[in-house]
Amino acid sequence: MSEQLARGLAPGARFRCDGCGNVTRFDVVATTRTRRYHHFDLGGAGHVEDEEVLEQTVESVTCRWCGRTDAVQVESSPAGA
Repeated sequence: MSEQLARGLAPGARFRCDGCGNVTRFDVVATTRTRRYHHFDLGGAGHVEDEEVLEQTVESVTCRWCGRTDAVQVESSPAGA
């Protein structure tokens, strides 16, 4: 897996399968370490108000169309977000 794939996607980038041309459907397995701010009301119900990603490692990206993991690349998105 390329170093760029292992870091995941930055804004303005997308995955593309060079095997079949898919740019819309991928299975991504990642490990993420986060810091979350949990807010609980007096009744005990809670929700996450803020989350910060401290570290993320993409372990694998698989094309949903053809099943290949060796042909997935990262490219610039046409939207260029």
